[in-house]
Amino acid sequence: MNLILIPGLWLDASSWNDVIPDLERAGHRVHALTMPGVGAGAAASSDIGIADWISAAVSAIDAVSGPVVVVGHSGGGNVAWGAVDARPERVVRVIFVDTVPPPAGVGISEFEVVDGVIPFPGWDFFPDEDVEDLDEPTRARTVPLTGSVPARVPTDPIVLGNRARFGVPATLLMGSLDQETLESELDNWGPYGEEFRAIESVEVVRIDSGHWPQFSAPERLAELINAALTA
Repeated sequence: MNLILIPGLWLDASSWNDVIPDLERAGHRVHALTMPGVGAGAAASSDIGIADWISAAVSAIDAVSGPVVVVGHSGGGNVAWGAVDARPERVVRVIFVDTVPPPAGVGISEFEVVDGVIPFPGWDFFPDEDVEDLDEPTRARTVPLTGSVPARVPTDPIVLGNRARFGVPATLLMGSLDQETLESELDNWGPYGEEFRAIESVEVVRIDSGHWPQFSAPERLAELINAALTA
């Protein structure tokens, strides 16, 4: 199976390095992406938006033959869902890692813009439940893997228009939420809940991790991705 791995904000293809070996041992052809403009200054990235990230993911799908599974972590889940919207006939499953499929017209989130880009804010910026499983050596090792993000990417509204996306099976690998808890929370998330419930085949699996399992629990994450492909 071709696996397209899309990192979240501030990360590049190397963020999947600890997960890839187990996926390849399972026989998959893994294509980890670095999104346009990551680590670039404002002069080179000011025109890059979420549509350009989605186009990069679509190009990766078009570059391989046969069925494709798209995996998106965090903000990369928006990119994954946009790619599914563009190529539903090519994607046999989409896997969200600690995120949910976005409805049309929303962005990822807002972060402080510094010198025309959005730098990684540091691990201490995030809630304890997101980072408590990242020990100090892991934090020190992974900070150099981060790069700034083009200023428009997190806030650009995602454009979705192909209802065929709802026919692509979805797996949500959630750090601390099981299916019952997530569905209960989605009752309060308005259009996010509507988008989730429109998917014809969806499963939610708890990872038992924080928000970055590719760093804190890579073997567990690979195991669950592999399991989703045999579901």
